[in-house]
Amino acid sequence: MIHFTCDMCGKPLLTDEDVRYVVKIEVYAAYDPLEVTEDELDEDHLNDMSELIEQMEGMDPDELEDQVYKTFRYDLCPACHRRYLHDPLFRQRHLRLDYHDN
Repeated sequence: MIHFTCDMCGKPLLTDEDVRYVVKIEVYAAYDPLEVTEDELDEDHLNDMSELIEQMEGMDPDELEDQVYKTFRYDLCPACHRRYLHDPLFRQRHLRLDYHDN
C-alpha cells in the first residue's frame, strides 16, 4: 500500500481526509525568439558549437539539465493546499519574518 504524507507539514494523507492535492511545478529556461539575419545564417557555427561542447564536458550533467528544465511534484493536505494557493511563492511568509536587533 502506498502511503502519502504532506510535503509541507508532514501530516499523513488519506488517513483522516479523503482528499490530497498534487502540486506540479515546471521550471524551464525562457528563450525569447531571436531575430536572425541573413549574414548569421551564412556563418559557419561549427567552431562555436565545438567550444560550447568543450565547456560542457567538464560540467555535471544534472547541473546542466537543471539550467534548462526541472520539474517538481508535491503532495499537500487540504490545509497546506489552501495556504499554497493563497501564497504560492511564499512572499507573504517572507514579509512576516521580523528580525530585531537585540
